[in-house]
Amino acid sequence: MKFLSFKILIFCILLPPVLYIVSVQSIERHLKGRYANDIEDIYTGDTQSLFDGDITLKDAINKNIDLYLQQKLMIQWGVKANTTVTTKGNTILYPAIFEDEKDSLLPSDPLQIAAENYKLMNEGLVIHVNVVLEHNTFLSNAILAGYICIFVLVLYIYYRSGIKKAIQEDTEKSIEITRLQELEKNNTNTLKSLIQDKKNLKSEIAKIKKKLKKERIKASINEDEMIKEIVELEEKFMKNIEMENEKQKEIDGLKEKIKFFENERLKDIKQKTKLFDSIRKRFKALYKNVTVNERAINGFIDLPDDMKIKGEEIIHKLNNNPKVVAIKRKVFSKKRRSNVQEVIFSYKGRLYFRKTKDNKIEILTIGTKNSQTKDLEFLDSI
Repeated sequence: MKFLSFKILIFCILLPPVLYIVSVQSIERHLKGRYANDIEDIYTGDTQSLFDGDITLKDAINKNIDLYLQQKLMIQWGVKANTTVTTKGNTILYPAIFEDEKDSLLPSDPLQIAAENYKLMNEGLVIHVNVVLEHNTFLSNAILAGYICIFVLVLYIYYRSGIKKAIQEDTEKSIEITRLQELEKNNTNTLKSLIQDKKNLKSEIAKIKKKLKKERIKASINEDEMIKEIVELEEKFMKNIEMENEKQKEIDGLKEKIKFFENERLKDIKQKTKLFDSIRKRFKALYKNVTVNERAINGFIDLPDDMKIKGEEIIHKLNNNPKVVAIKRKVFSKKRRSNVQEVIFSYKGRLYFRKTKDNKIEILTIGTKNSQTKDLEFLDSI
């Protein structure tokens, strides 16, 4: 469509992935700082049990960090928090590393465990947290889908604005074509009048010349007056010829303009046909329990944008549950049949439908109060 900007299209295509990448990186940075602070507060747990030798420092750290990560909803949505806890002597305390089975089966001495815990804590603990939001997870897909929906909405709004401009331009072209046709008609009538004047002048000049020839013999006194009259008539004749040529040029110019606007109108008709096919396919795909007549689709296209929204809302209700639709009245045909029902929307909008033999809804026509007379005539013809 000529009103759809290529720059806007590229803008709506490229920005969603760019914003998605920026958002993912921002979430990773935010969660990294947050998780690091939270883990630093809870990873050792109750230090008294560590100094009493009830549990090893490594087991306490693994238990507390695992419990913390299991409670985080973001982890379930696709965020990975790669956490390591080491001493300054590079002893790995988290994540747990498999130990020798023989050592793990020996009974633990609380004093020995407490001493080991005290030794590791005095050595100093270092926490490293690296947060990664993986692709193709619930959270990442939700972010990407959100941005895509936003820019699809932007593109749709821009497209609707272009449709409105196209309709306005089509109206202006129709008005201009009508004006030019009327102007051509007036100029054609003027040209016919000039042609008739030309014939009359020719006839009058011929008569005067004959009369002049006779009068020369009779009297040479009137010769100068006759010649002067002939000159005036010839000048008038030449002026009429010039006016005739000018009018002919104007008519030729008007014909070229009419041809140009006719070509433009044909292009607009093709665009309207494409819009008709698009809406028909969309209705067929969205509303399985409803069939929409071609006249109804054409009437829907001619509606203003705000009435289109209300009209499609009625179609949606008829598709899902016709009982919730408020019926204004039953429409009686000339044969007193009343199988057609009328629905009002947006105060001036009118929608007429009936139920088919297979209990589906057939929408016959859509229009406004202004087109109601023609719509009722159409219903009588069914």
